[in-house]
Amino acid sequence: QVQLVESGGGSVQAGGSLRLSCAAFGYTYSSYYMGWFRQAPGKEREGVAAIHTTGGNTYYADSVKGRFTISQDNAKNTLYLQMNSLKPEDTAMYYCALTTWPDGGGWNAVSGYNYWGQGTQVTVSS
Repeated sequence: QVQLVESGGGSVQAGGSLRLSCAAFGYTYSSYYMGWFRQAPGKEREGVAAIHTTGGNTYYADSVKGRFTISQDNAKNTLYLQMNSLKPEDTAMYYCALTTWPDGGGWNAVSGYNYWGQGTQVTVSS
């Protein structure tokens, strides 16, 4: 069983930065991807960024490329999302996710992840 605990959300003004953290507990050695998703009120949950946990390849949504950076610290079993140049449209609940399924439908497939954190709120004001 895997438990994911996010932290680091908050309120910032447009142009500001935040760093989200996701600590993973339990048996994480069989994971394939860890990722960040977000969900704004009235919208579907969408993939923001992901990292292949063994190969290290990273993936980003077009809307955050060049502004967000995903990284992992394997020694700490922690995933990070550095968010720079934040925009009001980045406002959402951000979720950390992990999948142990080798073929879950792509890095940004919500249905492809079998473990989720509780979420952390990010609010960007203009």
